[in-house]
Amino acid sequence: MKASDLREKSVEDLMDLRKALTADSFQNRLKNFTNRLDDTSSIRKTRRDLARLITVLHERKRDDAGGKPSKPSPAVGADVRAAVAIAGEAAAPVVASADPATATKEAKTKKRTAHLSEGAAEDPVAKKKSSKKGEASKQ
Repeated sequence: MKASDLREKSVEDLMDLRKALTADSFQNRLKNFTNRLDDTSSIRKTRRDLARLITVLHERKRDDAGGKPSKPSPAVGADVRAAVAIAGEAAAPVVASADPATATKEAKTKKRTAHLSEGAAEDPVAKKKSSKKGEASKQ
């Protein structure tokens, strides 16, 4: 089924076809599970036809509402680079502690690096602790 064929149909026909394709999709999956489906590619074909149909319905809905396309057309060339450069200059400096999650991550990183620098000077075997309760550390 082609998208151009779907665009020629009315909304009511598309809704009926959607129900039929949904039912076919279910039946194909059920038959495949019970090993009664001969052509397993019909699962993929039905799923893709259903996706095409839903896309056409969304296009119609958007056009009827007078809305804009969901994705703006991308600008190309120097215009994009100029807009990014201007936006980058105008942006306020980022404060490290503005986000609590980021501040926590930074604190953990500092603690980890400080621990690593201290641990290098000490003997790691001398301070071995036991993992079991009540057991003395072995030295």
